[in-house]
Amino acid sequence: MEISAAGRLVVRISAADVGKRVSVRRLDETGGPRQNFTDTVGVLTSWDDGVLMITRRDGERVRIPESALVAGKVVPAEPARRRGPAASYEELARITARGWRPVESERLGEWELRAASGFTRRANSVLPLGDPGLPLDEALTAVRRWYGDRGLPAYIQTATGAAGTQEALCAELEARGWTREVTAELWTGALAPVADRETSGVVLSREADADWLARYQRKGVSEVALRVLRSGPSVWFATVPGADAPAAIGRCVVDGRWAGFAAVEVDPSLRRRGLASTVMAALARRALDEGASAAWLQVESDNAGARALYDGMGFAAHHAYHHYREPDVSGEAR
Repeated sequence: MEISAAGRLVVRISAADVGKRVSVRRLDETGGPRQNFTDTVGVLTSWDDGVLMITRRDGERVRIPESALVAGKVVPAEPARRRGPAASYEELARITARGWRPVESERLGEWELRAASGFTRRANSVLPLGDPGLPLDEALTAVRRWYGDRGLPAYIQTATGAAGTQEALCAELEARGWTREVTAELWTGALAPVADRETSGVVLSREADADWLARYQRKGVSEVALRVLRSGPSVWFATVPGADAPAAIGRCVVDGRWAGFAAVEVDPSLRRRGLASTVMAALARRALDEGASAAWLQVESDNAGARALYDGMGFAAHHAYHHYREPDVSGEAR
């Protein structure tokens, strides 16, 4: 927190710092007998009519009356991370997009509109990396029309919490009535430690066969879904055979220095026996053979078991990502 030479807390931010990452201290206005203070760190997304809006790393927006400020300063845009390979948000966004390709896509300036008959939000949402080439309201109208023509709700995938992420766009979407439905995190880590585990009993294949799909959580997978699952520069599927269905499965996409893990699933009756680690180790060894050295995966914010597993394997959160759904305007012409 910024402290003057005289030892007083000082507010060293203004409306001119909108778009920058800041740290502020505010008076807790709960009305208690003691003065309590709360600290908030995030991107200053607006400062209007005496109210600051700060978007935190996890995407939560914090409203702070200007009158409650007691200190504030601009801080470096890149949050410190405990460990893991160095990577920009844009690099990871492009890598993860290549590892989960839609069936259909179209450019809107530097935005990519993606569709796959509704199979997962990632393959049916806009990836807004840059300028759409239109004023925002016109771009959003074009987005909604494009998805409406395909019988799909319009989603926009955004990110917060790292240099170059889209806190400002999140604020603009929320101001226009778009609803954040899903928040998850992208974690990164070194690949070699993942591979340094037992791998016996794991079968690797280039195809998601009937056995693999029998364990996959999304039942009744369509041909469109299979195209998405098979998409990516170098895709591998791992299976630990079981009695009626596989005991565990996993998927990995190798793309240059990166290996991305997904669909790591274990028979509920066989959990906590190290099967998830075994599957990931087998996939990691194959990725190392193909020249990868870094790893990424996506995990939902409320999946405590998965987060504990990945933390123990050396992964750490890089940024949060969100899916915003278009406003519900039933009957409006698209």
